[in-house]
This record gives sequence, C-alpha cells and structure tokens, in this order.
Amino acid sequence: MNSSKTLAFIVFVFVGFLQLNSQSKYTNNESINSLLAKKRKYNSKNGSGYRIQLYNGAEKRARNIRYNFNIKFPGERTELTYEAPDWKVKVGRYYTKLEADRALNKIKEKFSGAIVIPY
Repeated sequence: MNSSKTLAFIVFVFVGFLQLNSQSKYTNNESINSLLAKKRKYNSKNGSGYRIQLYNGAEKRARNIRYNFNIKFPGERTELTYEAPDWKVKVGRYYTKLEADRALNKIKEKFSGAIVIPY
C-alpha cells in the first residue's frame, strides 16, 4: 500500500514537471512573440481601439445630437455615419478601454445614452 502511494506521488511530480516544461516552450517561443509584435504594430497603424457612440437612429435626430455635442465638447472628434437603416453619431478615438470609459463618464453627464464601442 505504501509503495503505491509513493509511485502515485512520483507520477504526479513527473506529470507536473512535464506540464511546466511544455508551458515554458510556448511562452518563450520567438514566433509567438514576433506575431504579437506584428499585431501591436498593425493596431497602431490601422486604428484599433474604442469610440463612444452617442446615438443610433433617425438622421434628423443624429444631426441634432452631433451639433449639440460639438457645442458642449468643442474640439472633440465627431463622426456621423449611415449604416442602413440607422444613422450613428460616434465621438473620440481611444486606444484603450480605460481611456474610453473615463471619457464616457464625462460625456454621460450630458448624453445619457452614450456607450463605448470597439472600432
């Protein structure tokens, strides 16, 4: 009985060692690190990040909301787009969700329906 516990312990330690060793092969792999670096470079050039959407609906209301936003937040980038069947008002360009959430807190004081969306 005692030898079976010893054998089980040795197998357990051996399997754990193999698992740790196999994980380190993947985390130190140069091709994965290279791929991650390429992804970061691509994102920085092609605008991966977040925006704040103020409105999604009728054109007249969208134009009015964009106008009001430009008055209350001068200098902020705004965009009015049409994606059938709705018009969308989007503002800002934030590289991290944290940046977008901070801006959202200020914007929600004036535009309660605003949400953060990826772009």
